[in-house]
Amino acid sequence: MSAAEPRRIVLFRHAKADWPQVPDHERPLAERGRMDAAVAGRKLADTGIAFDLALCSTAVRTRETWKLAVHELPERPRTVYEERVYEASPGELIALLNETPDDVRNVILIGHNPGVHGLADILSGESGGDALERMQRHGFPAAAFALLSLDGPWKSLEPGAATLTDYWAPTE
Repeated sequence: MSAAEPRRIVLFRHAKADWPQVPDHERPLAERGRMDAAVAGRKLADTGIAFDLALCSTAVRTRETWKLAVHELPERPRTVYEERVYEASPGELIALLNETPDDVRNVILIGHNPGVHGLADILSGESGGDALERMQRHGFPAAAFALLSLDGPWKSLEPGAATLTDYWAPTE
């Protein structure tokens, strides 16, 4: 990887979950969530990004979302199911991303709100095109994702250090 090539981070919120009488961590996807996860996977494939690493919450709904979305990608990245993503704050997610090995160029993080939306807001020092306006208008609904670029090593990821380059939500 040359120093001029930016690193890319996709922050992907799990798809719509069902509300059965189970602990929050064990909630599965709703039928609409299963459909939206596959559509999100096709939209992720359309970005043309080859992900090197996926960091996925251990919650059932995030694992199901990722399983359906990754099926749509041309190549499956190495996936790490990370307990620290579940119920993480934006600061905790930054700390986790700071641990990413230097040889990793593109990361997708599959997580939960409010952490994922908060992280997208906090990292976005700049915005390309109308991505920020669209994210502000739609919020960060289930199955939405934000694409950010970072110049520099993962250890340099901090508030305002990235550029929001794209945003997609099923409501668009």
